[in-house]
Amino acid sequence: MTVLFVALGGALGTVLRYLANVVCAERFGTGFPYATLAVNTIGSCALGLFSQIIAEKSLAGVPLALVVGTGVLGGFTTYSSFNLETLRMLQQGEVARAVFYASLTFVTCLALGALGIVIGARMMR
Repeated sequence: MTVLFVALGGALGTVLRYLANVVCAERFGTGFPYATLAVNTIGSCALGLFSQIIAEKSLAGVPLALVVGTGVLGGFTTYSSFNLETLRMLQQGEVARAVFYASLTFVTCLALGALGIVIGARMMR
């Protein structure tokens, strides 16, 4: 049962990531990996938030942390795309752009992850 719930959550997260790619490409173009940056930063904040709110809750005996964290947010966020996009920038000689993108992703994901934890902890008081 656990595997099924995680798989369903992962499918939902993957669809949400695809939709984020479509929306970002339409609004901002494809010259910079906006969608990957967006899903990774949003996912970091959401995981921090949900880790505080749903830590002890379950759905049909399955911990929600697995369904939402591993499933939905695991399917939504994408380290592999971030890695590939950064490497492609480096291959194209865009070193400054690659460093900017990697640094921006790292800092915003950490900051928003911490913010999510703080907000979640306050909500649970």
